[in-house]
Amino acid sequence: MAERDRRYVIIGNGAAGTTCAETLRKLDPNCEITLLTDEPYPLYNRVALPRYLKGIVREEKVFMRTREQHEQKGITLLTEAVAKSVDAEGHTVLLEDGRELPYDALLVAAGGKPNRPSVPGGDHRAVFNFQTMDDTRAIIDEATEGKHAVVLGGSFISYELAEGFAMRGLHTTWLMRSKPFLRRTLDAEAGALVDVLASDHHVDIIYNEGAAEIVPRDGMIGRVVTTTGREVLADVVGVGIGLTLSTGFLAGTGVEIRKGIVTDKYLRTNVPDIYAAGDIAEFYDVHIEKHNLMGTWDNALSHGRVAAVNMAGGNEVYHEVPTYTSPLFSSNIAVMGVTLENRPDLETVTRASLEDREYKKLFFLEDRLVGAVTIGRPRGRKRLLAMMLSGERISGPREALLDAQ
Repeated sequence: MAERDRRYVIIGNGAAGTTCAETLRKLDPNCEITLLTDEPYPLYNRVALPRYLKGIVREEKVFMRTREQHEQKGITLLTEAVAKSVDAEGHTVLLEDGRELPYDALLVAAGGKPNRPSVPGGDHRAVFNFQTMDDTRAIIDEATEGKHAVVLGGSFISYELAEGFAMRGLHTTWLMRSKPFLRRTLDAEAGALVDVLASDHHVDIIYNEGAAEIVPRDGMIGRVVTTTGREVLADVVGVGIGLTLSTGFLAGTGVEIRKGIVTDKYLRTNVPDIYAAGDIAEFYDVHIEKHNLMGTWDNALSHGRVAAVNMAGGNEVYHEVPTYTSPLFSSNIAVMGVTLENRPDLETVTRASLEDREYKKLFFLEDRLVGAVTIGRPRGRKRLLAMMLSGERISGPREALLDAQ
């Protein structure tokens, strides 16, 4: 009797999930691939959403795949399909609409849902998260009519909202409960530079205050009352206060979940034939020799490819340096490899100049460079990244690497 084709189910059609599906097709031309998304769209570039919000790129440039392209590759894309549960023993995914999808290998790349502000008025229609295409469309519609914006949170998402509102001409106030921006990654010197860059773009930052209440006026937002009682005018509120990872459908499977879905260095979970990738995966990072979470586009792409190889029978170790780069008002920021957020025991060297709008901090584990944060011109980033990836041993003074070209 002929052996049947292998069946792969992938929950989540973002960068990790779509990359996995397309890699599986290359590795196994005869397999069955089902790709799920709870949105109505094929893959689009979430990294491009801030540029769409700012009006720099057109909406059609954000989309990266079409349904027809999936069909041509033999990938079954199920849109607006929500996983309800997984039968790990029976190798089946149950959808909320009752459909059952059998699998030989399952990838969970479902990401998470952005948190809402749990304050009075936090459910107002003009209070927006910023994760999806639909979020972005709604924000643009509201911002077009508004004059004042408030942003909540100290994350990359909140920065992107603050810059987007400011570039659309709204008077923008950015509230953070702590100091500085990206407090788990940046130190006071970097925070001071962010303050200057924000001020250059007429964004008012208020530290150590959050929203206590969002107050409507005539059906619209009127103001945000902060935790100290300060009142800030607002026609629209943007929220970047973290994600709740989408792991509920794994209840009862035995899959280990801590902050994320725990995997080994091959992106395999502790349950046979179930893998995880992208920002939902708490993967074993061979560079720092401990588990790590990294919600970046580049990391998701690499995760998707490695997961596919191993789902198809390979044994490839995930061996990349996670990297996040982004505009930062008139400057740029890059976070590469490991920072004190991941390993508080790392040693560091720093150089900062408010006058030159430049900042660089390097992170070392014993005699290896394992991470870097830079703000300003991207000089030397490729060299630093190559050193992290190769595990090159450093014998000279570490401060010399601050001048890497």
